[in-house]
Amino acid sequence: MRNTILLIVLLTGLLAACSTSQSTQNADPSVAVTVTVPPEYSGLTNPLGADAAEAGAKVFATNCASCHGETGHGDGPVATSLTPRPANLANLQATSSDDYLFWRISTGRSGTAMVGWKGILADEQIWQVVTFLRTLK
Repeated sequence: MRNTILLIVLLTGLLAACSTSQSTQNADPSVAVTVTVPPEYSGLTNPLGADAAEAGAKVFATNCASCHGETGHGDGPVATSLTPRPANLANLQATSSDDYLFWRISTGRSGTAMVGWKGILADEQIWQVVTFLRTLK
């Protein structure tokens, strides 16, 4: 069942990437764009400690590494087929707030293959991934 959901999410993301306009295909998702985090996410801070990184690494490996790569550099096995390429999360996490990362993981990013994980992952799992992202270099 979980593999079926993951496959559906990946295929949906691939279809979304194929249908993007030329102007969004050239967007670089690795570069943090100055955006306003929606009010329902604004100001959120990670409630978990550094010890959640290990659990976050497992969630990331299962759900994110196929696009973002094992070390989050946007070089996963699916990455070359996506336009724009997946974000380099090691760079992005260094310039992004907790609320931004939680929001993007939860809702995805329009014009990219990044799908929203809210409803697929529990909030705690998303925060675990944020904690893991903070360990990337």
